[in-house]
Amino acid sequence: MKTLLRIVIGLLAALGAMALAAAGWLAASGVSARPEPSAFEARTARAARHLLIPRASRAAANPVPASPEVLARARAHFADHCASCHGNDGRGDTGLGRGLYPRAPDMTLPATQELSDGELFWIIENGVRLTGMPAWGDPGAEGGEESWELVQFIRHLPELTADEISEMERHNRVSRAELEEEEEIGRFLAGEEGKEAEAPEPHRH
Repeated sequence: MKTLLRIVIGLLAALGAMALAAAGWLAASGVSARPEPSAFEARTARAARHLLIPRASRAAANPVPASPEVLARARAHFADHCASCHGNDGRGDTGLGRGLYPRAPDMTLPATQELSDGELFWIIENGVRLTGMPAWGDPGAEGGEESWELVQFIRHLPELTADEISEMERHNRVSRAELEEEEEIGRFLAGEEGKEAEAPEPHRH
């Protein structure tokens, strides 16, 4: 009984020390998303994510084979839904990606490429709490074919070509300023600006 009591007291003391350390870290660093996460924090978060994804999900095989048609659909999907944070090339070098905490990862690197297909699929479908990664999957749907196609695209990212990136730019979402510019061009072409008006320069990505 005394041994059990010592173990319980030791566990409570350890938890208290961890809570104090966490409080001290927060007091020192604040809640701003601007600092880079520490290497320890990144390793701990990745390890916790790995353990919390169900083992059966991690072991799931991709039922969608890679093909030119699958990659073409996935490129368009990624450009429309994912590139605002991850960039068309998957390296995360965008305004949104750099502003997240943790930063949007460079998915061409081993930290992402060494995840199993099942892990990538689970993350796309379910998101990750306390990061900028949303849950894209429909809870009522089965199969998740679009997410499996995205997994194939993620595998392809290290070999992505300049032509493929250029193609993806046609599917990127545009800003409000770009939409207003395109509307202005449309009004000019429709004759709403008058015959003497000078055509605005078309927007190019």
